[in-house]
Amino acid sequence: MALILVIDDEYLLATLLGDILEDEGHEVVLAPNGRVALERVRERRPALVITDFMMPVMTGLEFAQALQADAEIGPIPVILVSGAQGALAREHPELFHAVLDKPYDNARLIDEVEKALGQRNGGDAER
Repeated sequence: MALILVIDDEYLLATLLGDILEDEGHEVVLAPNGRVALERVRERRPALVITDFMMPVMTGLEFAQALQADAEIGPIPVILVSGAQGALAREHPELFHAVLDKPYDNARLIDEVEKALGQRNGGDAER
């Protein structure tokens, strides 16, 4: 399946999300903030990024802007999950494949992941 980067400064939440994605057959890499995530994107080239909004060093919005500004890595789809800033993220549909409010439904998250991976691969994601 796909390599997915999860960005969240709350380690337990990132690990839980990683476990959900791994149960679906994906490989998961974690990053505690957007700056570290940009390094991981350049190193590993994930097929998808899932990020929190509120984080130290670089917010999820700032990360998505930096990702899109870099032509080499910009085409990677980003899903944002947020406890408080979903409305602000929705004002930037050019940056996010989807915006989910915490607590999100795991089935909906997996559905959005598969949609994003399918669009990136030019069709339906293989299961």
